[in-house]
Amino acid sequence: MLTHEQLKKKMLEDSAVKRLYEQPDPDLQLLDEFLKARKKAKMTQEDVAKIMHTSRPSIARIESPTDKHSPSLSTLRRYAAALGYELEIKLRKA
Repeated sequence: MLTHEQLKKKMLEDSAVKRLYEQPDPDLQLLDEFLKARKKAKMTQEDVAKIMHTSRPSIARIESPTDKHSPSLSTLRRYAAALGYELEIKLRKA
């Protein structure tokens, strides 16, 4: 039986698997940026919810990587503003 590390090493020998592994999910990258910004601001979900005039569970849904809810751009802008940031969206050639 292979260990996790052995299996990972074996799977990454396949160039297609390696490419997918090294290419982070943009949705998760954005979520990670939001979470880092909130922690840097030393704010809780409750703090952000108060500023946004919403509930803590609403903030938890925004921050959930598994939630089926996709927040609107307006909501993401308000979330960023509550943390003292501005949301910037760019198009780039694939």
